[in-house]
Amino acid sequence: MLRDEINKALEVVKSGGVILYPTDTIWGLGCDATNADAVEKLLKIKNRPAEKSLIVLLDVDSKLQSYVKEIPEVAYDLIEYAENPLTIIFSDAKNLASNVINRDGSVGIRIVKHDFCTPLIQRFRKPIVSTSANLSGKPSPKYFDDIDPEILDGVDYIVDFEQENRSTKKPSTIMKLSPGGQFEFIRK
Repeated sequence: MLRDEINKALEVVKSGGVILYPTDTIWGLGCDATNADAVEKLLKIKNRPAEKSLIVLLDVDSKLQSYVKEIPEVAYDLIEYAENPLTIIFSDAKNLASNVINRDGSVGIRIVKHDFCTPLIQRFRKPIVSTSANLSGKPSPKYFDDIDPEILDGVDYIVDFEQENRSTKKPSTIMKLSPGGQFEFIRK
């Protein structure tokens, strides 16, 4: 069943579609982070202003160099030793859709460790956008059942995995990391 769900989601993401999927944090909306049209579609579903930043998921930290021009060495330690999901905002993003990259050139990236997301990204071989599965300005859903019908109706595919999960999940910690290695917490 998990393999089937990964295959179905993979086909949708490859074709420029938007998926509703479980992540290592909360339920998310996802698409190809290198496809500006797919990102635009996701923003419309979420009713989100384009200037608000999006998070990108990767399966392994060795792929960071493909999407960030300069990676401070400390980033690898932060990723390795983080006890909870950690999104790091890096300066100077590259090779991503222009509407994924913040106006200042930065991008938030999380190396995901999750039974669904990790193999999906491995097979896709590109990063996937992850943003909470809520309409802009509304609370993030704690559980699948909390997701707004407008979101459910707007996506191209709803992943049938972990929909019954009632474990408490929360958004990732967000840290901004400068090329020199200085960091500040944006969300704990």
